[in-house]
Amino acid sequence: MNEKKIKVLFRHRSMEMGGVEKVVLSMLNNLDKEKFDMTICLNINQGELRDEFPSDIRKVYIADGKEDFSKNGIINKIQLLRRKLKLEKAEKNPEIADRILNEKYDVEIATTYSVYKTVLNSTNKNSKKIAWLHSDLTLEGFNPYREEIFKNLQQFEYIIYGSQQCKDALDEKFPDVNFPPGKVVLNAIPIKEIKAKAVEFVPDKEETPTFVSVGRLHFRKGYKTLLEVHKKLLDNGYLHHIQIIGDGEDYQELSNRINELNVQDTFKLLGTKLNPYPFVKNSDFYIMPSESEGWPLIIAETLILQKPILATNVGGIPEMITHEKTGYLVDYSQEGLYQGMKKFLTDENLLSTIKEHLKSIEEKFDNKKIFDAVEEIISDTVSK
Repeated sequence: MNEKKIKVLFRHRSMEMGGVEKVVLSMLNNLDKEKFDMTICLNINQGELRDEFPSDIRKVYIADGKEDFSKNGIINKIQLLRRKLKLEKAEKNPEIADRILNEKYDVEIATTYSVYKTVLNSTNKNSKKIAWLHSDLTLEGFNPYREEIFKNLQQFEYIIYGSQQCKDALDEKFPDVNFPPGKVVLNAIPIKEIKAKAVEFVPDKEETPTFVSVGRLHFRKGYKTLLEVHKKLLDNGYLHHIQIIGDGEDYQELSNRINELNVQDTFKLLGTKLNPYPFVKNSDFYIMPSESEGWPLIIAETLILQKPILATNVGGIPEMITHEKTGYLVDYSQEGLYQGMKKFLTDENLLSTIKEHLKSIEEKFDNKKIFDAVEEIISDTVSK
């Protein structure tokens, strides 16, 4: 029986808490194991989710994560340098990963653009190559990398798009680029798991209305803009708290600005949480101030928890939220966020309308269709 299974290799960088990582886990948990023999290969065995893989999925990795390194500063730096050199060597010589895997696969899947080259450089030239695309590549931030990403994308047999918007934007802005066949497959939502995790504990509640947000502290997530708006709202008498769950490269810059604005008590960086759902469930509102997004999984998860969402009208978010019914959409700007937050803090009728529409929101999500679509894509790609 095992001989007849399609052997599938997922390649991913590491397992820090994030939407793409949750997509990877959902696929490994739910794709039919009678049809597929699946392996996950990480470049770095790192992140809060690194031990969350199903026990019947083979996991291998090229380099150790920071969790396994020494706490001694000098030794830690040496270990980081050695890891950097090891990863650079593995990038130049794909046979290093082959020796670790010691197996041939029918399909190799690049879970995000950061590992496109990794999959394309595979020494297994007989395997079919599938790319997953979660980002809007037309955005200005991709200008320095777009040409290389396009070059890589064109070498895959198939593309799975994480949102309709990221596919449509490419087709509209780059109509002359010949991409391989592709299909939009939205991210699956583990509804029962989210609801169960949301009641595991009750975090401390602030006295004033609280906006919560979950995301990487990166400039595209809009937290710098949100911080300035927060201060302006407070100065104008609209009392509220903001809690940000996540970590990233902008942590220090945001911390410094929080101190400069003297809002340490009302704008809090809570760091990464393995289970952020109780914070979402027990907040008053969810806010996503992003400059750009694909199809953000946390929005769908928050909808399941029936929490009013204020989000910027970017990427795949309008596919997920109906304005003034299941959430509220604003322009990505200080003024847009200011007016939207003010609305949430003052308009009870709007909030009542949103909460009423959210009561039936689960009908929108059909996980079986999502997993069936991915299984069909893998099977059809192998058969060609």
